[in-house]
Amino acid sequence: MTDLNAYLRETSYPGRGIVLGRTPDNQRAAIAYFIMGRSANSRNRIFEATEDGIRTKAYDESKMEDPSLIIYHPVRILDGATIVTNGDQTDTIRDAMAQGKCYRHALKTRTFEPDGPNWTPRISGVVDPDGSYVLSILKSLEGDPSCCCRYFYEYEAPKAGVGHFISTYQGDGNPLPSFAGEPKAVAIPDATAEQWADALWESLNPDNKVSLFVQMIRLADGARETALRNQNR
Repeated sequence: MTDLNAYLRETSYPGRGIVLGRTPDNQRAAIAYFIMGRSANSRNRIFEATEDGIRTKAYDESKMEDPSLIIYHPVRILDGATIVTNGDQTDTIRDAMAQGKCYRHALKTRTFEPDGPNWTPRISGVVDPDGSYVLSILKSLEGDPSCCCRYFYEYEAPKAGVGHFISTYQGDGNPLPSFAGEPKAVAIPDATAEQWADALWESLNPDNKVSLFVQMIRLADGARETALRNQNR
């Protein structure tokens, strides 16, 4: 398995990342989502709790330039399922699931972000109440925006202490290199949400990190323990 903390320390710009998995005691589902930024507009954000998850919000409204790709709900909860994404496809998935459709049906209506030349991938995950989870990435074909590649990964029987990580990029560059390959298998620690958040936050590049969300869900009763970190306080 990939040492996630080491990987994040060695990768200056993974962009936005999702981790889904199961704690070593096999009693909790584990979720983490972080955002990073290189521009002043991207860095001018915080995570804020909502009734059904979290949203991104401008830290200084007077400095907000273009909100189209940076203001959204990264996490929404629907009937015990937790949806986490790096864009407004969170709402696309939630609306489809509310109609009895699956996340794949929803994501087939979406594509990567229209921010050439990066064509930032859309990464998405859903954690079911039983702790099983799925991940997806929609990205251009080797930087060619005429072709959208859709990848879906489903983990029906998660292993205790194991999770999977996917991000928008795999490092810095111009254009930014999209994440490649399957989601990375990573160890989920025997920790509280606050403890895991501390470790992940410390591992993210200090110049580029913006916000972090961590949640542990007790499978027996759905109780949630949440931790948030914001570079702008």
